[in-house]
Amino acid sequence: MDVATSVLPTAAPSSSRNSGTMDALVIQGGRPLSGRVAISGAKNAALPVMAATLLAPGVHRLRNCPQLVDTRTFGKVLEKLGAKVTFQKNECVIDTTGVNSVEAPYELVKTMRASIYVLGPLLARFGAARVSLPGGCAWGPRPVNLHLTGLQAMGAQLDIDHGYITGKDVKLHGAHFNFDVVSVGATAQLLMAATLADGVTVLENVAIEPDITVLGEVLAQCGAKIEGLGTRRVTVTGVKELRPIDTAIIADRIEAGTFAAAAAMTGGTITLEQVIPDHFEASLRKLEESGCTVVREVDEVTITGPSRPRAVDVTTMVFPGFPTDMQAQMMAVASIANGTSVITDTIYLDRFTHVPELARMGANIELKGNVAVVKGVERLSGAPVMATDLRASAALALAALVAEGETKVSRIYHLDRGYENFDQKLRDLGARVERIRE
Repeated sequence: MDVATSVLPTAAPSSSRNSGTMDALVIQGGRPLSGRVAISGAKNAALPVMAATLLAPGVHRLRNCPQLVDTRTFGKVLEKLGAKVTFQKNECVIDTTGVNSVEAPYELVKTMRASIYVLGPLLARFGAARVSLPGGCAWGPRPVNLHLTGLQAMGAQLDIDHGYITGKDVKLHGAHFNFDVVSVGATAQLLMAATLADGVTVLENVAIEPDITVLGEVLAQCGAKIEGLGTRRVTVTGVKELRPIDTAIIADRIEAGTFAAAAAMTGGTITLEQVIPDHFEASLRKLEESGCTVVREVDEVTITGPSRPRAVDVTTMVFPGFPTDMQAQMMAVASIANGTSVITDTIYLDRFTHVPELARMGANIELKGNVAVVKGVERLSGAPVMATDLRASAALALAALVAEGETKVSRIYHLDRGYENFDQKLRDLGARVERIRE
């Protein structure tokens, strides 16, 4: 089934910073890191809020928006739909008044799975959408079936047409939908769509990650009627219209956890500024278990690493459990720990492409299905390694910080998708890191 797009031309995407496609990091290991680091806004919070701007025509302001390849790519997606998007340092201004298309094309969506977030808002505001099936990280299939079945329960007739999700003449209505499994992306999708749907929508077994709760709070500030945020059952009563968004993006709990892991591995002391400790408490507890000293304040956390971490067992779970997005970084910690760690990923069963790259540096890891048995070694060796996805990139960089000699981490465009100024922040903490063009 075809979906009619606007007869008016779409806005041309603005240029973005270099994605670092041919860049690599060269890291000299052996230095403990110390100092203070300001944690950037959360990518996983910014992207759904950027999508939510489609729900209300007008000028939207997102402060503390991280300067990342992914946020710039999402800005291009919105521009393709007719929005005007500008980035000034860490403020993103999005004018959705002139949105004149409902098609998100393959050439943009293929680079980032989160582009599918525009589907629900387009259906809710315009009653039509043509959105390419998403791409993103190389590891594993992550189906969008919950997005589609949830929207279909709300009255959207959707088809897959030559790789596009298509719908037209859609009138969304309230529904009672239970998620078979907890899904962050699908929860955000249906939450946004339900705000303008006719009637009451009840969502059961929803994700309660901070990114989702904050999205709901932002929508409520704009006039949405939402009850139950932060619980597994959310009720949304549709309204006729929403006001433009003016908000600040919360700190990135995964970036915070990554720098905390850097302190754990290098035996240094790092203070994380502008953070919400409760958002990454599961990571902090595991690092404490590994021998770190952790001091929590209202909006900052100080981590002091041990001379050598202790082995810890980790099982990833939905929030508030240990996040799958910290699994690779925790494996880097375990690779030099005293003892044997067992790391199980119950969220993404095949998210282990970093294992052979860590092994190139001397890590002793045995992988069986979704369980990695990590026998800690006293030291890693520098080696040329290749980043395979966003969090694997961070894990390899962490390993390089303690490896003997030089490590070159190639294909760090993955890293640039989700970490703002990562190499500069490491240098500010005392690491010897150089970004080079391969």
